Amino acid sequence: MQYISHYESHIGKMLIAADDIGLTGLWFEGQKYYCAGLDSRSKEEEVPALRQAREWLDIYFSREKPDFEPPLHFIGTEFQKEVWEILRNIPYGCTTTYGEIAKQIAAAHGLKRMSAQAVGGAVGHNKISIIVPCHRVTGADGSLTGYAGGMDRKSFLLRLENAYRKEFFIPKISKAP
Repeated sequence: MQYISHYESHIGKMLIAADDIGLTGLWFEGQKYYCAGLDSRSKEEEVPALRQAREWLDIYFSREKPDFEPPLHFIGTEFQKEVWEILRNIPYGCTTTYGEIAKQIAAAHGLKRMSAQAVGGAVGHNKISIIVPCHRVTGADGSLTGYAGGMDRKSFLLRLENAYRKEFFIPKISKAP
């Protein structure tokens, strides 16, 4: 069974989903892949993971780094889960690139290279936005691409964390996965 709750953030309404294991989704209303994987029989009911997610978001949007993480339950392919675990480890206030994540995965599997585009696809399908910080991933050229919640939100989140750099830009034609 999945449970849902709503959250009013500084940059839009959000839907939070969890099951008995942990958080399964955190989406901005109307974003790309909104409610992907959400059980149609989900119900609005208070469970610990939802309460912890709202508490985490309250701290985060107050411009502080939360010192805990709600329990997470990744639902996706093994490759997606591997990418999402890497996202979890991008420090608050820091960024990385799709290419750097691809290099990490290639090294972990003894491969010469891994496709940054494949990584971008997995990052773009991250169901637990902000807490699993896909907004901290940029193009190697500084382009802000691939954020399902929208480029304005990605820019806002990077600025909130003081991670926005002058070389970042939003491309005229999005390369979003």
